[in-house]
Amino acid sequence: MMTHRLVFMPGVGADPAFWRPLGERLPVTWKKTYLGWPGLGEQPADPAVNSYDDLLGLVEAAMGDAPVDLLAQSMGGALALRAALRRPHQVRRLVLTATAGGMDMSALGAADWRVDYRRDHPNVAPWVTGWRPDMTEHLPRIVQPALLLWGDADPVSPVAVGQRLRDLLPHASLHVIPGGDHMFARDRPETIAKLILAHLD
Repeated sequence: MMTHRLVFMPGVGADPAFWRPLGERLPVTWKKTYLGWPGLGEQPADPAVNSYDDLLGLVEAAMGDAPVDLLAQSMGGALALRAALRRPHQVRRLVLTATAGGMDMSALGAADWRVDYRRDHPNVAPWVTGWRPDMTEHLPRIVQPALLLWGDADPVSPVAVGQRLRDLLPHASLHVIPGGDHMFARDRPETIAKLILAHLD
């Protein structure tokens, strides 16, 4: 019997507890790793973490060498997709919630989160809000089954972003959560737990 290994990745809020309400609704026998991002949000800085490439290094370290499922919120989704591109034979399945997915969000009607983030976290390093990846041309190479979960009341990552990502990923399904805002994966885990369980099991 396969042992499920899950790596949970937050957005720029960086809180490793973001995914715990959802993780607690998945089988207790599944191995779960909850990542946080040093120096982002309220997380203590780490002098070894100075770029998104360094964050990707944390993801890959957590992945180890065995097959793994990646569950990622918002900014974490771009890191999950990069990991899938770098280790296509190790990443088994993806769950992405309210992410940019390394695309041009402004063209899809998304509000810019950076102004509010810098106001709320004035001491954050410039690289945190300066990263604007464009992975669009690479996304069709990601063949892992991907579950895309979006809220229809999210100005940061509107449903149009999820629809575009669904069109670019060869094996993706999109589910829209009525009334879901940008934090629905944390605040409404009971709404999405069955969808995620069915996708990963």
